[in-house]
Amino acid sequence: MMETIEIAPYRDLCTDCGVSRTKQPKRCATACQFIQPNYPQFEITTHGRVREMGDSDEVFFGTYLQMYRASLKKPLEGAQWTGIITRLCEVLLEQGIVDAVIAMSSDPEDKWRPQPVIISRAEDMQVCRGMKMGYAPIVQYLEQAKDLGYQRVAMVGIPCQVYAARALEKELDFEKLLIIGSPCSDNTTTENFHHFLGLLSQKPEEITYLEFKANYHVELRFSDGRIQEIPFLKLPLSDLPKDFFPTTCKTCVDYVNSLSDITVGYMAGTGEQWLIIRNERGQEMAKLLEPEILLEALESAGNRLGPVKGFMKNVELAAGGLPLQRMPNFLRSIFAWVMPRFGPRGLEFAKARIEMKAIESVIHLRSTAPHKIKNMVPSHVWKLVRTYGLEPRKEELKDSRESTYS
Repeated sequence: MMETIEIAPYRDLCTDCGVSRTKQPKRCATACQFIQPNYPQFEITTHGRVREMGDSDEVFFGTYLQMYRASLKKPLEGAQWTGIITRLCEVLLEQGIVDAVIAMSSDPEDKWRPQPVIISRAEDMQVCRGMKMGYAPIVQYLEQAKDLGYQRVAMVGIPCQVYAARALEKELDFEKLLIIGSPCSDNTTTENFHHFLGLLSQKPEEITYLEFKANYHVELRFSDGRIQEIPFLKLPLSDLPKDFFPTTCKTCVDYVNSLSDITVGYMAGTGEQWLIIRNERGQEMAKLLEPEILLEALESAGNRLGPVKGFMKNVELAAGGLPLQRMPNFLRSIFAWVMPRFGPRGLEFAKARIEMKAIESVIHLRSTAPHKIKNMVPSHVWKLVRTYGLEPRKEELKDSRESTYS
């Protein structure tokens, strides 16, 4: 395990993925998701082709071979869900497929604060179980792993970290680089997260687990064994400061981590995890878990159009703040009952969240950084938001010679 050794210089629209802490911080100009991303280029180098842009779910989810509802037959104690990512990393190390895994542990002083680590023994992966919230320069640790002589490496990351890793992959020149991704769920500082926990409970220090679930509830677990579920609509999000979520998270165009080899999330899992196998490397990793994992077909139910339109209206009204307004308590109770039963579920829920993020990105960029839209918003995002009447303006589109999606 290694500690961060460089201080990050200031970058506008930065999630501190770690590139600015490497030996060549100026690589941010070409490696950052928030400057001038080129998803088609890295889809080709990562998956061998770009995503389908016609009548295909790849417009939402990126390039993939298979998708499943998944869970470990024997869940790992202390894992966020059943522990698929942790167990996969353990197997990669146990079988000698990789020499090291770069993942997130918790800061010794704060269990919620992420701390990147380089793991070389399978039994040490247990320190990476569970949720963390905050920024962590994991891409810097790719460079450090290379300096330590590791040639076969796996990395676990969120979308902005994975994009940067793909941008540096050729230069780092590992013998093997496997990337296990998770869809993002909007990030914030660890300090902001502690403030959020304080709004949820009078004893936030006793909260040991928090998860946003596909049943429109947040599950909290406490050190005394108590479990509490709070409907999304009853969360105190309106009490949070406008900058609780940074502009980067409100302008992210890759919510589903489309450049990872295999993606493990929850949105389409209807109570279990959602496994997206994106390429042959991802397929090989999934096979490693075959004796230990239960795979089922995904489901889809409900209609996302109404909720997404309502979200879009709130984003427009917020004008740069949180895209939520207070709802009368009696309406909150009604909608909290209705949404899990009749709202979008399974794949429809995942599509709703991805469309919401696409809409949020366009509206917030127009509000805070309109000059960046041309370079930051890829064509698949424009395809998603057109459904809701958001059309690109002339100055927001790249010249046809600059676009690499067909």
